[in-house]
Formats: sequence, C-alpha cells, structure tokens
Amino acid sequence: MKVRRVRLYDALALLTAVIVVVLDQWTKAWVVANLGPPPPGKGTQVSLVGNYLILYYIQNNGAAFSLFANSIVLIVFIVLAIGVISYLYLRMFNTANLGYKLIFGLIIGGAVGNLIDRARHSGYVVDFIFFRIPQIGFNFAIFNLADAAISVGVFLLFVVLLFGNLRKPGTQRSEPTPATPSASKSGALHSSREHDAKT
Repeated sequence: MKVRRVRLYDALALLTAVIVVVLDQWTKAWVVANLGPPPPGKGTQVSLVGNYLILYYIQNNGAAFSLFANSIVLIVFIVLAIGVISYLYLRMFNTANLGYKLIFGLIIGGAVGNLIDRARHSGYVVDFIFFRIPQIGFNFAIFNLADAAISVGVFLLFVVLLFGNLRKPGTQRSEPTPATPSASKSGALHSSREHDAKT
C-alpha cells in the first residue's frame, strides 16, 4: 500500500512539472508572437495592473532574473543546481511525502522550461513579466513563469526543511515524567515506617 502511495506522489510531482512546462512554453510563445521581436528600449509593453505589472518581452542570456549573463559562472551554477536537486530528490524518492515531491515538481518544471528555451533560441530565454513600483523607483528584474516556479519551489523547500528540522523529536525538551500512583504510595509507606522507627 505504501509503495502505491509513493508512486502516486511521484506521478503527481511529474504532473506538476509537466503543467509548469506547458504553461511556461505557451505564455512564451504568445509573448513572442504578439510582443516581439524586442528592439532595445522600444519593445511593446502591455499593462496588466496599472504601471506596476507589465508584459515586456526581452531575450535573456543569463540565468533567472538575468543573473550571470554570458558568463561561465552561469554554466557552473546550472550544473550545481541540477546536481543538488537530483541528490535531494533521490534521497526522498521512496518516501511518501507529497509536499516535498510537489515542490520538486515546481523546480524541475521551471528548469526544464528554461532549458527548452535555451535549446530553441541558441542560448537565451524569453522573459516578459516586469514588476515595478514607480513611486519609489523600484524596478524588479524581468522574469518568466519558469523563473517564478523555480523561485517559489526553492522558497517552499527552504521553509519546509527549516521548520522540519526545528520540529524533530530530538530537538524538543523532554518533560519530567510524573510519578506513578504505586511509586507515590510506596514512598509514603517508606516515610511512615521511618517515622515509626524514630518514635
């Protein structure tokens, strides 16, 4: 029964990854068809929420949020990230923890979505979600759904690992064991005998 539940959770993790990849690729295809190609500084912008959330197509040669663009650090970062995620998933492959597996589904789906982009577009990915707060001059990095899935997955994984370690039984203080009724009676009887001997 446990094996069937574990395999069901693996299937749900795979389904999560597939949904992330499909949504990521569909939104990127729509953006490329309707907003691109992006001339530098003159790309088409579509407002979703006033001046705060905007669709703006760019071609990103870096990692998530345009980090390490055109750098060997990017290759090292991707290899290390894939290695760590693979190791963690293999460690809990035969465990029936649905939360962990759905989180890994998010991360793996996001990574696959961006890797498909790099293979299709000779190294760059399509980014298009632009969040900013113009009143204070705040401009967040432009990203895509795959970046969002990876970021949410990593955040949830960090939270689960942190609070999971804090709740381990070994880290809790042991409460004093209350005396049993028989122990209390034997103690009272012993005290009574000592009192009689003294008198």
